[in-house]
Amino acid sequence: MVNKKDLLVMAYLRQNARMKLTTMSRLTRMPVSTIFDRLKYHEGGLIKGNICLLDFSMLGFHTRAKVMLKIGKKDKNTVREYLQNNHNVNSIYKINNGYDFLAEVVFRNICDLEEFMDKLEEKFDIKGKEIHYIIDDIKREAFMSDPNTLELLKID
Repeated sequence: MVNKKDLLVMAYLRQNARMKLTTMSRLTRMPVSTIFDRLKYHEGGLIKGNICLLDFSMLGFHTRAKVMLKIGKKDKNTVREYLQNNHNVNSIYKINNGYDFLAEVVFRNICDLEEFMDKLEEKFDIKGKEIHYIIDDIKREAFMSDPNTLELLKID
């Protein structure tokens, strides 16, 4: 069960996942032991592991894109598996409105992305595709990071 105090803790974690529990205790007016217990309780459920958001360009990967794919019926499962096992695929989503998958991909350059797309089209029955290059992150992973907006959830 999630209550307002849990959501408040989650909001501060989304702002800064490295925040010390003592700092969070002051901000939430909750004992450190309570915060620790609530985090442990929600681990693996509401909280899905610890993440690290990377600046891929600092690692030499300057091309990021969102690729929407419409797949032939026979190839849907194999394309899904192929994307899941490809090291350049950061995230995959099953979507609707005429497309089957949305994949966020990361490459060193546009040529590498084009080569990836060519191989994908050679191997599988790709009925449609759209590629949208990500130029800059304007807002990223911000939902529920502001404790002042938690009243929108209407949880007691």
